[in-house]
Amino acid sequence: MGECAQLLASKGAGLSESSYHGQICYRNYPDVWADLGLQEHRLDGEEYIAVVDEFMEAVFTRWPHVIVQFEDFQSKWAFKLLQRYRDTYRMFNDDVQGTAGVAIAGLLGAVRAQGKPMIDFPKQKIVVAGAGSAGIGVLNAARKTMARMLGNNESAFESARSQFWVVDAKGLITEERENVDPDALPFARKTKEIGRQGLKEGASLAEVVREVKPDVLLGLSAVGGLFSKEVLEALKASTSTRPAIFAMSNPTKNAECTPEEAFSIVGDNIIFASGSPFNDVDLGNGLIGHCNQGNNMYLFPGIRNITKEVAAAVVKEAIDEDLAEGYRDMDPRELRKLSQLQTYMTVVYRALAIENDLEEQKNVDTELIRVPSYGGQGNRNSGNVNPGGRDQGNTW
Repeated sequence: MGECAQLLASKGAGLSESSYHGQICYRNYPDVWADLGLQEHRLDGEEYIAVVDEFMEAVFTRWPHVIVQFEDFQSKWAFKLLQRYRDTYRMFNDDVQGTAGVAIAGLLGAVRAQGKPMIDFPKQKIVVAGAGSAGIGVLNAARKTMARMLGNNESAFESARSQFWVVDAKGLITEERENVDPDALPFARKTKEIGRQGLKEGASLAEVVREVKPDVLLGLSAVGGLFSKEVLEALKASTSTRPAIFAMSNPTKNAECTPEEAFSIVGDNIIFASGSPFNDVDLGNGLIGHCNQGNNMYLFPGIRNITKEVAAAVVKEAIDEDLAEGYRDMDPRELRKLSQLQTYMTVVYRALAIENDLEEQKNVDTELIRVPSYGGQGNRNSGNVNPGGRDQGNTW
């Protein structure tokens, strides 16, 4: 992608620490001020945004083709800053977009592994543990994907919303919850709905899994062992013949469960994926329980230059796997008739031309084949992912 660099912007305005004029300000904890960093409260509000604005302007002035990665920002800033910069700068939020992209790929793959057609994805019942920036990012992406399959209208979005149950540190999120995070509010369950399901505001994760009998249990909490024996025992009642368990939090100690726990408690027929690398599980009698790794590194943008052959192959694969929805005035059936070379010339060339400054971006339509995956792209150093993000308070 030309001159490309990854800047970990979290070191400029992140959660674990924030760099300000070359000094480190460790959160807003007075008890550590005596020993560490700049002894001032962290910036907030418009002052905070002004610093990030200045950072972005300076970076892109110095390196016009840089990619800025936002990492581990609080939820209240993650979405706001993403919307603020995404149409102006070459940037992405790893927690919101990277995790979402990997999760959507896994969710769609799980549908196929369950022996169902892709169009059945909107019927999946999904329990999500974690309401931080990563959890909400996945929820938004999955909801949009379902809605696109259902017609992409208001009723489709409402129908898609009803497929998710979100549990945070306070339990099931419902419309009765006070001070619900605005980004989580669209996924708060309605009182009448949960009443019919035998649930209530603040119901535990085990209770939700027991009553909902989900197809997918998705962990984005950064709480190690959250998928306890009680929770996994409850999942055995899933209405799916192959329930999926995604323990996506990293590092390893933060994984919601291990593959050994999942296979031994729920059964040999599960689909398992994790953010951390785990070994496959020997189930005995020659059977292997496969541990699939769902890590943001698989979607990291800018990790290498993308050749026309790679780009065309990826697009063709999307077409062959019925993920492509169309391109301009061409429907999926017409796309399937294209050879790899024709795919490159028709779809890929214009996007690659932009990245190599062969055409001015403002005069070129950069739209690629549209696929129902609304996550962005991202990576984690050393494969370590903490989808829940740090400093999430009681949201997980």
